[in-house]
Amino acid sequence: MNNINKFIVVGLIFIAGIVSFISGQFIIATVLFASAAIYSNIVTRVKINS
Repeated sequence: MNNINKFIVVGLIFIAGIVSFISGQFIIATVLFASAAIYSNIVTRVKINS
């Protein structure tokens, strides 16, 4: 998976979190925001290490 695909995945998870937050599903939104942050951190560390 190249960098563009990784950033698209992070962006889609983040947008899904925003939609969940607006619709009132706060627990799901929290999980989505956390997973986007963790995945983004993993992608950044892999990019720095390589």
